[in-house]
Amino acid sequence: MSNSKILATAAITSVLALGLTATSGVMAADEKAEMEKCAGVVKAKMNDCGANGHACAGMAKTDGDANEWVKLPKGTCEKLVGGVVLEG
Repeated sequence: MSNSKILATAAITSVLALGLTATSGVMAADEKAEMEKCAGVVKAKMNDCGANGHACAGMAKTDGDANEWVKLPKGTCEKLVGGVVLEG
């Protein structure tokens, strides 16, 4: 293949990759807006924020603690055994 064909192929591939990256970013922002806090289903050390006297994510001590929560896609929490949707 000639150098000009290689350069043209690389340019087209770069433009397509940038388009896919931009689209992925938009989808991620939309998905983030559709999240909810779900308590009672967190595995130890997998919580999203402070509770039970600690102020950091990843500090849950036990599985399924009713006070620990994680953000999940809206509608998922109510499908999980023990899952409780928290307001806010």
